[in-house]
Amino acid sequence: MTANRAMTTQPAQKLTRAEKGQKIKADLFHAAAKVVGEVGYANALVSLITANAKVAQGTFYNHFDSRQDLFDQLLPALGAELLDFIRAQAHGAPDAIERERRSFLSFFEFIKLKPEFYRILYEAEVFAPRAFQMHMDRIADAYIRTLERGFGNGEVVFSDRRQLEALAFSLMGARQYLCMRFARQDGQTVDLPDWVTESYMTLVTQGIYRLSAAAR
Repeated sequence: MTANRAMTTQPAQKLTRAEKGQKIKADLFHAAAKVVGEVGYANALVSLITANAKVAQGTFYNHFDSRQDLFDQLLPALGAELLDFIRAQAHGAPDAIERERRSFLSFFEFIKLKPEFYRILYEAEVFAPRAFQMHMDRIADAYIRTLERGFGNGEVVFSDRRQLEALAFSLMGARQYLCMRFARQDGQTVDLPDWVTESYMTLVTQGIYRLSAAAR
């Protein structure tokens, strides 16, 4: 009997008021991402979002001033998740070229894991322009820092540090349009063909990064 009592499952600890609030806000973000991904910003009504999050409609306004307030926070929050995901996947890469390959592939893997991100991103410029600009600035800054590391190590072929910003936006644009053309079919996210990755990496290795002596 004593052993049985010791093995009895302890009741789950109750969440604090602050923890409950954090959970509800996270649930609303998740619901908003799903709803916007399915019907777009224009049709993502507060009632749809709260129904998906399984909370009362009035609860929404405890966390956001308006539907637009949520939209203005949604893309930057997902963008932060994207950057964390890419950093984790690229961690430990032995050189700039392998880091770029891992970062490139992880971008498309993230979109496959969170297909709603595609619509949220590409409609944001119209429906949440501040969020779109914040997201693009954050992604560009992260890319520029990575390129600056390669520049400092002598891995980047460009000799003028000012060119790194233009290069970052060029590579961001390449990912965007490759995603539109090859990673989406009939509104669904699909695997990027290997030959597309190799085409991108050929551009990177022959036009951007110096190959190490061992790789030549």
